[in-house]
Amino acid sequence: MLVRIHQIKVPLDYQEDELPDIVGKHLRCPTGAITNLVVIRRSIDARNKTRAPFFVLSVQLNLPEKSIDKRHRKLLEIVSFDQPEPAQTDPAIQVNHRPRPAVVGAGPAGLMAAVALAEAGLHPVLYERGEAVAERRKSVQAFWSGGVLNEESNALFGEGGAGLFSDGKLTSRSKDRPRLRRFLETLVRCGAPADILIDAEPHLGSDQLAEIVPRLRHHMIEMGGEVHFNHRMDQIEVKSGALASITVNGTRIPADHCVVATGHSARDIYRMFAAGDVPLEGKPFAIGVRLELPQSVINHAQWRQWASHPRLGAASFKLTRKEEMGFRPCYTFCMCPGGIVFACASSRGMLTTNGMSFSRRDTEFGNAAFLAPVRPDDIPATPDDDPAVLDGYKFQETIERAAFHAGGADYGLPACRLSDFLAGTVSAELPVKRSVQRAVPADIRKILPAVICDTLAHAIPRMLQQLSVSVYDEVLLYAAETRSSSPIRITRNREGYSTGVYGLIPCGEGAGYAGGIVSAGIDGLKAAETIIKSYRILASKNQQ
Repeated sequence: MLVRIHQIKVPLDYQEDELPDIVGKHLRCPTGAITNLVVIRRSIDARNKTRAPFFVLSVQLNLPEKSIDKRHRKLLEIVSFDQPEPAQTDPAIQVNHRPRPAVVGAGPAGLMAAVALAEAGLHPVLYERGEAVAERRKSVQAFWSGGVLNEESNALFGEGGAGLFSDGKLTSRSKDRPRLRRFLETLVRCGAPADILIDAEPHLGSDQLAEIVPRLRHHMIEMGGEVHFNHRMDQIEVKSGALASITVNGTRIPADHCVVATGHSARDIYRMFAAGDVPLEGKPFAIGVRLELPQSVINHAQWRQWASHPRLGAASFKLTRKEEMGFRPCYTFCMCPGGIVFACASSRGMLTTNGMSFSRRDTEFGNAAFLAPVRPDDIPATPDDDPAVLDGYKFQETIERAAFHAGGADYGLPACRLSDFLAGTVSAELPVKRSVQRAVPADIRKILPAVICDTLAHAIPRMLQQLSVSVYDEVLLYAAETRSSSPIRITRNREGYSTGVYGLIPCGEGAGYAGGIVSAGIDGLKAAETIIKSYRILASKNQQ
C-alpha cells in the first residue's frame, strides 16, 4: 500500500539511512516492512526559541496493510493510484494553413508557454526584445559598473525576464499541484537541483538561473520551437475582434494566437494596448525601499546559537505590519538572504532598485523590499489625452525620475542609513561596507510620497524588532522600489483570452496575473493549454 506521512520531526543532523527507523518508530511498525521511502516535502521549524531548529518531513513509502497499527492509521494518507498526474500536453496536433503560435517575452511565463507549446508539437515562435542570457549579462554588468544603459536589454528585459536577476525563489501558494509539479520537474530536467521538488522554500539563485534558462530555450528549440532575440513587438492587428497579426521589428507576421508575457516593465505594451482594442484596468500595487542589513544579524535572529549549522545556511525573513491610525500596512517582499542590492532601469533618466542572491547566498548582507500600498487617490491625473488607466505607471515614473537625479543622474543608487531616514537627516558618507558601491547619500523623503515615507518610518523599526535589530546605523535603505508588481492588468476571460481580442492571451506578471517565478511559470502553462485546446478543436472539425 502506497502511503504518505506528514509531520515527521527529525534533527538537523539526520541521515537519509536513518529515516526508515524514524518512520517505523513513528508508526510503531517493523522497519523491514517499509520500502521505497522517499522524502516529498521538507521544511525547517525554528519557532521555539529555546530549542534547536529541526526539519519537518513528509514522506511517501510502501507499507503492507497488515503491518499498520490501527491506532496509527489516522497518521497515514493513502495514495490512490488514480490520483491526477501532472498536467500534460497533447501529442502533435496537425492543423493545416494556420500560423504558428507566437509567444512574446522570454521570462518565466513566456518560456514555459513556449516549452509547453513545443512539447505539444505546435512549433511556437518566441520573440524577446532583449538579448540571450550570455549577452544580456554583459549589458547588465556594463550598466552596474559604469551606468551604460541598453534600453532593450537590461536587468528588466531579456531572456529569463526580471527574475533572472533575483534570488530565484520557487516558493508558491498555488494549489495547482499538477502544473506546479510540471514546472519544477521541467527545471530539474534543465539542471536545477532535485531538492527544489521537496524543499518548502526552494531557491536557485541568479547564477543557477543563468545556466537553466538557456537549457529551457534549447529544449524548446529541440522540440520544434524557434527563438528570436532583439525582436520587439510594436503593434498588433485586430480584425472583427480577433487577432490577425503582430508586427515585430517592423515586419508584419500573421498570427491568430499570441501569448503576451512581456513583464511589468514593458510600459510601451500598455500604451500600445490602451490605444487599441485591448481592454486594461488598474490594479493595486505598492512602492517603498530596499533595506539591507548584515546577514549575521538575520541568522542570529532566526537560528540563534545554531546559526553556524551547515544545514541551515542563510536565514530569511518575512515581516508584516497591519494598518494603524495614520499609517498604512507595510510588508516585506522578495527577501534575498546573503545577497546584493542593485540598480535597474529600462528607460533613460529613470531608476529603480531590486535585490538578488546567488545559489550559495554567501555575501555579508541580506536585503528585502519594505513596501506600502498605493491608493487610487495617491495617483494624480496626468494633464494629457492618455487614458486614465496609464496613470499608475506614470506615477511610478515620477518616483523613478526623482531617484535617478538623487542618485547623481548616472544610475547610482540613492541611499541612506535607517537612522538618518528616521531623523530626517542625510550623512555625508555611507558605510564603507555595503553591497552597492555605486550608491550616494540622499534624502529618500524627497523621492517617495510623504504618506509612504511616514508609513515606512513608523513601521520599519517595529518590524525590525522581530529580528532584534536596534542599531540602525548598520541598516541601509536604497530608493526606490517601484516595480514589485504591475499597476495595470490586461483583462482576460475564463478561457484566458483578452476580453477584447480573441487569440490574444495576456499572461504572467506584466498582464497582472502572477507574482513571482513560479506563479508566472504556471500561468504560462495555462496560456499554452488555451492554445492547444483551440488547435484540438479545429483539428477535430477538420476531421469531420
